[in-house]
Amino acid sequence: MQLTSLLALALATVAARACPGEEHDHAHEHSRRAYPQTHLTPPSRPLEWGDVNIIHTTDSHGWLLGHQKASFPEPNYSGDFGDFASFVAHMKQIALEKDVDLLLVDSGDLHDGTGLSDGFPPGGVDAHESNKFILDLPYDVMAIGNHELYIYANTLDMYKNFAPKLNGRYLSSNVNITVLNEHNEVVSVPVGSRYAKFKTRKGRKVTSLGVLFDFTGNDVNTTVQKVGDMVKERWFAEAIKEEPDFFLLVGHMPVRNDNWPTVFEAVRAVHPTTPILILGGHTHIRDCLQLDGRSIALESGRYMETVGWMSANLENRDSKKNITFTRRYLDPNRVTYEYHTRRSNFSFDTLQGRLITQGLNELAKRFDLGDLFGTAPQDYTISQAPYPSNNSLLTLFGAEAMPYALTVNNSRAGVPNVMITNSGSQRFDVYAGPFSKNDQLTASPFADSFLYIPDVPAGIATQVLPALNKAGANERREIHERERERYARGEVDMRYLQWLEEMDRRSNGPARRAAQNATLGYVTHDNCPGVGDDVLHAPLPFYSTPDFIGSNAPDVSDDTPIDLVFVDFIETQLLQILNGLQSTKKYTSADVLSYTDVLANAVLGLYAQKYWN
Repeated sequence: MQLTSLLALALATVAARACPGEEHDHAHEHSRRAYPQTHLTPPSRPLEWGDVNIIHTTDSHGWLLGHQKASFPEPNYSGDFGDFASFVAHMKQIALEKDVDLLLVDSGDLHDGTGLSDGFPPGGVDAHESNKFILDLPYDVMAIGNHELYIYANTLDMYKNFAPKLNGRYLSSNVNITVLNEHNEVVSVPVGSRYAKFKTRKGRKVTSLGVLFDFTGNDVNTTVQKVGDMVKERWFAEAIKEEPDFFLLVGHMPVRNDNWPTVFEAVRAVHPTTPILILGGHTHIRDCLQLDGRSIALESGRYMETVGWMSANLENRDSKKNITFTRRYLDPNRVTYEYHTRRSNFSFDTLQGRLITQGLNELAKRFDLGDLFGTAPQDYTISQAPYPSNNSLLTLFGAEAMPYALTVNNSRAGVPNVMITNSGSQRFDVYAGPFSKNDQLTASPFADSFLYIPDVPAGIATQVLPALNKAGANERREIHERERERYARGEVDMRYLQWLEEMDRRSNGPARRAAQNATLGYVTHDNCPGVGDDVLHAPLPFYSTPDFIGSNAPDVSDDTPIDLVFVDFIETQLLQILNGLQSTKKYTSADVLSYTDVLANAVLGLYAQKYWN
């Protein structure tokens, strides 16, 4: 919130706020800042507190100014990091009043996602400025994510400027960086700390690790040790030797279908009944499971669309019985925050919260994130609309934006073409309204270049896209292997989209949406007792999307020579397909040329300037 709008708060008496004990309607008017006025449903019930409680964030990816669009589900997530700071401060006060422990934990991926992290001027470092606001919050433990490792300069920045501020609580148990030491010698050292031991405010002893999944896409001069090897290290044995009151295992690794059981079983081999609290991340979903009756594992979504809550009753240390845990997935907005802190719109903001919001707005202004390309006439989504369709962002990008943007001031513009890119090039939906520099960086962040092969017969070129997407029975093993490789490199779209598809199916999505008695949002089915979602929603519609998308085929005969244009990193795969479709010519990388200087992350902006003004 900009400080100049503080007066508006004093005038906003008509805005109903969701606070226990106050009379309120089912929905509430959200009228703060310049956001559209939107009815937000309040939480369904108060949080359940235990002896140990945790507020959890993960995969925030620069989304510190909240989701600012009017179309649902975006208003569910409209709280900014200043609001979150105020929420944490009030929750800490409630914990004091209840005389219980409350920890604040993050599971990594602070880089790559919005203009606040990625919109830095030339010579800057990704997320260097936005991370300063994260350091303003009293995080007890933070863990490294894979997005901290794609570019060495980012990792170095975390090692030099971020980790030291956490005083040993920024954890990178299996991640090293290569640097020069004080004697000018090349050494490989942890980016943060391997582990941390500390006492809570109530005197509970905690042993904490910060584990990254078996990531293979890291930059040179960074090292990721496999989780299975990490648990065999001498330092690991020393770290877990002494029994704490509970183990806090934090890490950038999903709570299912990955290596948390490896870490869990290594701890259990030494401490069969000690409570274990696992806070995971990476696959961008809401999830929870229990590996035994005295442990719980929670994953809390992505992009500040979820704030996770966990509570545990650990008062009787000598007991071997199952522990009572609770978990909740909060929609991060002011209605949620005010409800759970028992505050009104006039008593919620702390000074620190206001200053963080002001600072984030000033950073957005410094990075020119409000610079306007045009006004989107409607919503364009990745998976909420069929592909192809008029509401599909993939259709917009492939069939309209690429053919325009890549041929501007291009000597090849007059030559018919087929253009191909991967659907993963689009990272976030485009919503109706102003389309700014920040929206472009958010929706289409990847700076990929475009190549082409000239004089490919149209009848062959138009078969390349379907062949790329085809999954014949004889190729299924290869496709499964390719998905494993993509996952190891850090790609999570397939896991996240599978989750959305399952959510729509298990929740009877069409009927729930037709009832029109709930706003769109996440509907979580996990493996922990009770209902996890803090607010009950109708699930988002889901339509499957192909791995690759492209432009419409040109209206020419099959033997017409055309340009086959494609995004750079699929070159090897595309050449294999092309050579499999015909035998007249053996295509190699020598046939591949640069098509344009326009990069993938500029395509939507160029299109918007032309067609959305």
